Amino acid sequence: MTVSSNAIQEISIAHSPDSDDAFMFYGLATNKVRVPGYKFSHVLTDIETLNHKAINEQFYDVTAISFHAYPYLQDNYTLMACGGSVGEGYGPMIVSTRKLSLDELKKTRIAIPGTLTTAYLALKLFLPEIETVMVPFDKIIPAVVSGEFDAGLIIHEGQLTYANDGLVKVIDLGQWWREQTGLPLPLGGNAIRRSLGSEVMTIATNALRDSIQHALDNREEALAYAMQFARDLDPVLANRFVGMYVNERTLNYGEDGKEAIRKLLAMGYERGIIPHVAHVDFVG
Repeated sequence: MTVSSNAIQEISIAHSPDSDDAFMFYGLATNKVRVPGYKFSHVLTDIETLNHKAINEQFYDVTAISFHAYPYLQDNYTLMACGGSVGEGYGPMIVSTRKLSLDELKKTRIAIPGTLTTAYLALKLFLPEIETVMVPFDKIIPAVVSGEFDAGLIIHEGQLTYANDGLVKVIDLGQWWREQTGLPLPLGGNAIRRSLGSEVMTIATNALRDSIQHALDNREEALAYAMQFARDLDPVLANRFVGMYVNERTLNYGEDGKEAIRKLLAMGYERGIIPHVAHVDFVG
């Protein structure tokens, strides 16, 4: 039996159910951006699950990952040169019901959203001796409010809403990183399976870049689509959150953005947090 040359190649894409990721993939998910001969299917799962799936199963062709996870999956995946979430002097933050001094923080158990998140890597670079307990990212703020934990490391929309729950910011790790390095804090990106081959990897990467550009060019419609994934955010805050993590740097990391990824992972290795040397490369 001969296979038709018109066969459609399906590319599986996995990302987290967040307003910024939804905004980024709006063009592809709604077929506003199409690539002849390719079909893109979308799966939504939390980022820590995606990190582990990419490491253990190489399950999805394209997957959102935390940059912290990259050294563990680099043999099977490379980074797309677009689609990253980068904090420009802001990022994951430690929150509490009260202001904590650095000495108090060192003695505090902190709820974290997963040991492969970049938030966790930044926390360990900041305070290597800190005691952590893993809690699903959307349960961290309630766990701190209830007193189960004295502090929590928050990611995603919680960075804009924590004060509504009566919490205070202890430290913003993106700000701390900028003060230490002068660089933005790269948090998450999209990785693509090397086994697809260079041609398909390039086509898929260009499709994602086109999707991001389409969303930026059609902000209102893309934001309306993304609102269904904007946990507890009103449209004004959702627009602000999306703007923080989907912007010109999402289209292209820039040289300082790529340097920041390499530096973050090199420091993780030098400090004994990451057991593998990262060989960072990009497609597209």
